[in-house]
Amino acid sequence: MPYIMAVESVQRADGEWVRRAWHPELPGCVVEAPTAIEAIERLDEERVRYISSRLDRGEPVPVTRAPLRVPSAPLDPHRLGFARWLVEQGRVRDH
Repeated sequence: MPYIMAVESVQRADGEWVRRAWHPELPGCVVEAPTAIEAIERLDEERVRYISSRLDRGEPVPVTRAPLRVPSAPLDPHRLGFARWLVEQGRVRDH
């Protein structure tokens, strides 16, 4: 399931800086590692352990948040005109 992931740099009590990663929706599912990539990899493994452990004990698994709704408003021709102007003025490239 696509749980929200948070990653931050934190300084431990011993002065060492590490990357901490966690899933806010999975209490206690937190890891630390020297790099963000390693923290994300460890968090993925911890998420699997966390969910498997809850299932083994017959406990429910927290459900992820529903995706954000994106309004399906029609395109605004005025805003599209501004985008065209940016390209024509050389402010952005069209490819």
